[in-house]
Amino acid sequence: MTYIIVIVVIVAFYLLTKNYQTEAYQHINVDVKQKFQGNLEEHEAGLLVALMAKVAKADGHVSELEAELLSLTLTDISRVFEESENVRSELKKIYQKEMLSFDNTIILSQKYLKLTQREYPKRLKVMEYLLNLAFIDGEFSETEVMITEDIAKAMEIKSQDFERLIAQFRAYYASKADTKKLNIQRAYEILGVNASDDFETIKKRYRTLVKEYHPDILMGQGKEQSIIDAATAKLQEINEAYEMIKKEKN
Repeated sequence: MTYIIVIVVIVAFYLLTKNYQTEAYQHINVDVKQKFQGNLEEHEAGLLVALMAKVAKADGHVSELEAELLSLTLTDISRVFEESENVRSELKKIYQKEMLSFDNTIILSQKYLKLTQREYPKRLKVMEYLLNLAFIDGEFSETEVMITEDIAKAMEIKSQDFERLIAQFRAYYASKADTKKLNIQRAYEILGVNASDDFETIKKRYRTLVKEYHPDILMGQGKEQSIIDAATAKLQEINEAYEMIKKEKN
């Protein structure tokens, strides 16, 4: 899962900054190490982090996945600056400050629009990143809907583009949920138990299967190598199914 998040961050940050040329100090520029000037809160990096804070806190809490994605993004943004550690520290302060209230969400979005007025594809990619942040815990709450809608309107994101992005994320996470459901159903079948069984019953069944298919036990019984090999593969399947069920039950 961490690997997937890293890929998302790298791709998103690259697309946000690629081929973006400007002499204005307010913009992120990955072509050179920037010496920070001015007020970081008015810089593109600070505004982006502030909008991330609004979306991350929209449902009332920040999940582990959201926190990891945010941490990686702060690191990637700060790398384009000289004294990157200091910049990262200041960006984190902006993030923590902007999590406290939603009152200035539209103002921040309008400021970002002003900086990227002629860069609609870039703003659209920012919107995609923010929606990814909202969806990453597998849910898209009513508050997250409202916050992202406000940001999209203030940044002049076309409604059809906004709805298309939401539809893509909904379809992706629905497919992911279906796959998980199929996997857990298969896990119960492998152990020969029911989803309604309590965990102690499942654990007892698991231990019985381990004794039945453990290669050392079969070897001690004088079984042929082909039977032992098949049992080893089966035991691995049993172990994976048990771990999946244990995680689901917990």
